[in-house]
Amino acid sequence: MYYLILNFLWKVKRSKRVKTGIKKLFIGLVLFSISRFSGVCSAKKIKVKNATQELPEVVVTATRTEKEVEIAPASVNVVTKEKIELKNPKTIDETLNDIPGVMVRRGKGLLDTLAFITLRGVPKQQRTLIMMDGIILNAPYTGIVRFGGYFPEDLEKVEVVKGPFSSLYGGYAMGGVVNFITEMPEKREIVLKTGYGSSFDRGDAMDDLKRVYFSYGDKIANRFSFFVSYGRHDTEGYPTKFVTRSSPPLAGISGYERTYDCYGELKYLLGDTGDNRWWDDSITLKAQYEFNKNTKLRLTFMRNRYEYNYDKPHTYLYNIVTMEPVYYPKEKYYLTGPGGRIQNIYALNFETLFLNKIKTKLNISYFDVEEDWYVSVGSRAKITGCPPGTNPKYCGYISNTPQNAFTADLQFTLPIFNNQILTFGGFYRREYANTKEKYLTNWKDEDSTVSLKYQSKGKTRTFAFYIQDEIALRDNLTAYIGFRQDWWKTWDGYVNQVGIAGYPKEYESNSESSFSPKFAIVYKPFKRTILRGSIGKAFRPPTVYDLYRTWTSSWSGITYAGNPNLSPETLTAYDIGIEQKFWKGAKIFLTYFHNYFDDLIYRKTVNATYQEYINVGKAETQGVETGFEQKFDFGLKFFANFTYTDSEVKENKAKPETEGKRLTYTPLWMGNIGVEFKKGKWSFYIIGRYMDKWYSDDMNKDKKSGVYGSYDEYFVVDMRVNYQINKWMSLSVSGDNIFDRDYYQYYKAPGASWFAELSIKF
Repeated sequence: MYYLILNFLWKVKRSKRVKTGIKKLFIGLVLFSISRFSGVCSAKKIKVKNATQELPEVVVTATRTEKEVEIAPASVNVVTKEKIELKNPKTIDETLNDIPGVMVRRGKGLLDTLAFITLRGVPKQQRTLIMMDGIILNAPYTGIVRFGGYFPEDLEKVEVVKGPFSSLYGGYAMGGVVNFITEMPEKREIVLKTGYGSSFDRGDAMDDLKRVYFSYGDKIANRFSFFVSYGRHDTEGYPTKFVTRSSPPLAGISGYERTYDCYGELKYLLGDTGDNRWWDDSITLKAQYEFNKNTKLRLTFMRNRYEYNYDKPHTYLYNIVTMEPVYYPKEKYYLTGPGGRIQNIYALNFETLFLNKIKTKLNISYFDVEEDWYVSVGSRAKITGCPPGTNPKYCGYISNTPQNAFTADLQFTLPIFNNQILTFGGFYRREYANTKEKYLTNWKDEDSTVSLKYQSKGKTRTFAFYIQDEIALRDNLTAYIGFRQDWWKTWDGYVNQVGIAGYPKEYESNSESSFSPKFAIVYKPFKRTILRGSIGKAFRPPTVYDLYRTWTSSWSGITYAGNPNLSPETLTAYDIGIEQKFWKGAKIFLTYFHNYFDDLIYRKTVNATYQEYINVGKAETQGVETGFEQKFDFGLKFFANFTYTDSEVKENKAKPETEGKRLTYTPLWMGNIGVEFKKGKWSFYIIGRYMDKWYSDDMNKDKKSGVYGSYDEYFVVDMRVNYQINKWMSLSVSGDNIFDRDYYQYYKAPGASWFAELSIKF
C-alpha cells in the first residue's frame, strides 16, 4: 500500500501544475509523514510516555448510532462547540473551511447565495448531502443548499463524513454527508451578541456589517427543555459585479479600462452594478421532553430569511467635454435585480427503547420554501424603474419557486450475537416545486406583477429500505456491511412557455430504482495506529429542475430543456487510510480515495436552437488527503493539511471534446495551515487557506486569472482574537484576508476587513 501511495505522490510531484512553494511544502509534509509512519509501523511495540488523556470524540452520522471517531467506518471530522467558538465564524459553512477534503466556496463572503460545500472532488452541492439534526437541507428544486440565515451559535457540533453514504442516506450522499447538530440546554443559559465591522479600504469588502444574536434556553425539572434564538446580519456590501463590453465606447467618452474575460478575450471595463447589499435573519424554536432516560420527544421550528439588492450603479465613464457621467451603451447593462428567500422547517424527533433492547428513532420533517425569488431586468429598464407606457415584456420579470419536501425516517438499532449491532429502517421523501415567472410594470417593485411569462412544476418521491451490520471480528477489528434500496418516481410534470408554439406540455410519470451497497473495515493493529478502508456505491436522483426546467433564452433563441426520462447518476468509490499518533499530542493522517462516476447528467446539443439534459457522462477523480497536528499542554495547537484531487472526464457522448478534461468546480490542490491557542482569558486562531484555480467551463478554456468571471488561485490569511473580560462577558476582534489578497471567485472576492463583537453569556 505504501509503495502505491508513494508512487502516486511522485507522479503528483512531477505534475506541471506544481509550481508554487506552498505546494512543494505540502508534498514535503506528506513524504515526511509517510517516512515517519513507515518507521513506526516496522516496530513491534510502540512506547509513548505520558500519553495525552482526552475524552473520545463521538460521531453519529457515520453509522446512525453513537460511535467513537477512532472506530468510525469512514474518514470523519468533528467540529466541536469549543472549536466553533474559537473560530467565531459568521456562517455555518465557514465552520468547515479548515478541514482536508472539504471545499467551502463563498465567493462574495456573506453576500453569496451560491455558497456550497463539496467533499473529495465530487463536484457541485447536489452531490453532497447536507443535514441539520438529520433534516435534509438540500432543496427539492435544485438539490443545492442556501446557507443564508443559519447562525453557528445554534450549533453544538458539526460532523463531516467523507465518502459514498447512499447505503445509509440515499440520494445526494455521493461525496459524503455534513450534519450540523444543534444543542439543547442542560441548564439556564442566555447569550447576547452584537458586533460591527467593515473593510479596511471602503468599497473593497462588506462595509458596515452589523450582527446581532440572542438565545435563551433552560431545562426544567430535568425533563422539559426549550431553546429559542434569533440572529440577524446587515451590510451595505461592496461592488461585486462589473460591466464589461467587447468594444470601447464612442469617441468623446473616457474613463474605461482595458481588461479581459476568463477566456482571455479583450474587454473594456465600463463600471459596476453598485454595492451588493444584504440582510438575513433566523429564528429557532425547540422544545424537548424526556419521559425517561431512554425516551424523549423533540419539536423544532426554524425560519430563515435573506434578501439582497444593489445600490445605485457606478459608471466609470464620463463625457470629456461636459465631464458628466455616461452610462454606455445604455443604463440596462448597469442594472441587477434584487432577490430573496423565506424558508421554514418543521421537525419531530422521537427516540425510545423498545422491548428494553431495540433503540428506535423516528424523524419527521417538513421543509417549506415560501418564496425563492429574483428579478431579471428588461432591455428598456432605467435606473429609476421603467418609463411610463413601457411594455412589461421589456421592463423585467420576477421568478419565484415555492417548493417543499416531506421526509419520514424510521430507524431501529439492536445488538445481536454479542458481537454485532444491526441498524435498519425505512425512508420516505416527497418533493414538489413550482416555478412561475411574471412580467413587471416596474423592475424595482417586485409586487408590480402582471401577466404570466413562464411556468414549470413537478413532483418526485422516494421509498427506501436500508440495513447495516456492524461486526466486531476482534477487539481491534470491526467490519461494516450494509446496503440500501431506493425506489424513485417523478410525476405531474408541466411546462408552459407562454406564447411559444407547442406549449403548455404535460409529461408522463417515470420511475427508477437504485441499489447502494457498502463495505468498510476498521483495524487498530497498535494502540496509536488506526487503519481504515471502504468501498461503496452512491447515487443522486435527478431534481425537479433537471426534469422539467425548460426555458428559451431571449438573447440566443436557444431552448434549454429538462428531461423527465433522466436516470439517477451513480458513483462507485473506495478509499484506504491511516491515522498515526506519535509523541504526546502529535498525530498524522493519510487517506487515498478514488471515485468513478457514471450516468452523469449533462446538456446535449440536439440542434442549433435546442439543448436538453441526458445521462451521458463518465468521470473519475482520485486523490490524497493528509495532515499533521501537534497539541501542547499549555493550550497551543499547530495544524497543517492538504488535499490533492486529480479529476478527468472519461466519456461524454453529448460533447466528446470534453473527454480528458478536468471536472468543473474541482481544484487540483487545497491546503490549510494554522495555529490555535487558548489559555486563561485569551484565545487566538489564525489560518492560511490555499485554493488552486478551478474551471467552470467543461472545456477548461477559462484559464485567465484576475478578471471578472474567473475562479482564481488564492492564499488568504484570517485571524481571530478573543479576550474573556469577566465570567460572563468577552470581546473578540477578527480580520479576514488580512493581507488584502486580490482575487475573483467569479465575482470580486472580499478584500481585507475587520469585525469586532461583544458577547454576553450568563
